[in-house]
Amino acid sequence: MTSAPTATTDAQPGTRVPDHRGRTDLDRTGLDLTGNPRVRVVGVELLAAAWHVLRRTTLDYRGSDGRWRRQQRETYDRGNGATVLLYDPDRATVLLTRQFRFPVYVNGHPDGMLLETAAGLLDDDDPATAIRREAEEETGVQVGALERVFDVWMSPGSVTERLHFWAAPYTPAQRTAAGGGLAEEGEDIEVVELPFPRALAMTLTGEVADAKTIMLLQWAALHGPFRGR
Repeated sequence: MTSAPTATTDAQPGTRVPDHRGRTDLDRTGLDLTGNPRVRVVGVELLAAAWHVLRRTTLDYRGSDGRWRRQQRETYDRGNGATVLLYDPDRATVLLTRQFRFPVYVNGHPDGMLLETAAGLLDDDDPATAIRREAEEETGVQVGALERVFDVWMSPGSVTERLHFWAAPYTPAQRTAAGGGLAEEGEDIEVVELPFPRALAMTLTGEVADAKTIMLLQWAALHGPFRGR
């Protein structure tokens, strides 16, 4: 068995006292879960809450042999998000973004500049509202009709985020602003329009190496607007 849970002190910001974002009870997430009778959450320790939240949860898990075993899991909670593939069916193009991603840079990517579909966190919005906001901020496109593609947990071993995938057609006339993201949030985003066949081929060369973007491009080829082309 692993060691017993370490209690989070009540004086730690984000517990009984608010953190810098006014949040409390961040060390209680998961204590009320009852959906799986093979899981009993014993305790939650708040490890960090600078912006997003890192927790260590101690739980008892009943294995397939019927025995209960104590385990610990660390989870990173950054909220849920949404992403959208913007495509022009007449010109057979897609509109992507390129921006610097430090986590991939520090993990071996040559320059950290990733080609991606427009995306962002939901914050307090529903997924459709959030992705319209993010698409306009990042690409300058005012999105019309949205098609829901699927909802996916992107890294279920440690990250709680659920990502809502969408697709939407666009025309040059719908790009009413330059995009580029919000400077006050440190965003410096380049808008990149590519022929769909080239974008799809780039998933095999490594030029497109972002999971959500690869998933949406493959969906577009197999089931979406460019099926059979």
